[in-house]
Amino acid sequence: MTVTIRDLRPGDPSDAGSAARVRRAVLPFMIITAESVAFELSSVHPAKHHRTLVAETADGRVIGTAQVGIAHDSPEPGQSYVNAYVDPAHRGLGAGALLLRTAEEHLAARGAVDVYAWVLDEPAPRAFAERRGYLPSRSAHFLRLDLAAATLPELPRDLPAGVELRPGSAFAADPRPLFEADAETTSDEPSDVTAEFDDYEDWLAHTWNSPTLDKELTTVALVDGVVASFAAAQTDGATRYASAMTGTLRAFRGRGLAKLAKTASLHRARAAGYTEAFTGNDAGNGPMLAINEWFGYEICATETRYTKKLETL
Repeated sequence: MTVTIRDLRPGDPSDAGSAARVRRAVLPFMIITAESVAFELSSVHPAKHHRTLVAETADGRVIGTAQVGIAHDSPEPGQSYVNAYVDPAHRGLGAGALLLRTAEEHLAARGAVDVYAWVLDEPAPRAFAERRGYLPSRSAHFLRLDLAAATLPELPRDLPAGVELRPGSAFAADPRPLFEADAETTSDEPSDVTAEFDDYEDWLAHTWNSPTLDKELTTVALVDGVVASFAAAQTDGATRYASAMTGTLRAFRGRGLAKLAKTASLHRARAAGYTEAFTGNDAGNGPMLAINEWFGYEICATETRYTKKLETL
């Protein structure tokens, strides 16, 4: 069966829906919608040279997709990414190899030196990556909570002195305090590629305005009026909820504020009708893994970060 590679058609909801379907088939523990796929392409920073590729059969069926681009916010030049996915029902047709070849050619032409890819920690995906010269590094876990049946911790009757909880929507007029909190906590996250998280307009464009960011379920803990901790929430608008990021600023750590914000968000998510909760943690992030285990989350899958040196064109 002939497979061809092309770019996702901007402004075509059915094309975005097909790419979302493939990604959900491979990563059922992530919040992926047609709207989020289209938004990802339309809101991307130009310096990323981002492309969303699709693999298509002769009869027009999309069976694979890849997101590829330059890590433009890294202080180290030449860092790049590619994440390729093929519908499990259509593997063995060469779609993955074609997606990866097209992605690497695109990156090399734009000066990429190192390319990073997340690969499911399963024999077939790992073997595919290693046959093409990729080497494994760190791992990360996906975790799932049966939100409908879980026994969630109770919120305290009285909050600690000076502490208040607000939804993310309370910052609609000025979300900069949330940007600053996100920037500080993200900089402390384990990562292969360092990033200079200082572009507020870019954050507004691709994070704050994301169609999957649920500003009502996102919960922020303030101490004496200052943002101290937050639990950002993503939803699919139906039954699935995910923790996009949970973090506490350095000056406020050790007070249980992340647990407090996440507890409130989970309770509100269940009340809104969401039945499954997902999150992800670096395998070396012991503190957050412990918090999520305390909530009742269980590891449902693992990804490994792979890297490869590219020859620039």
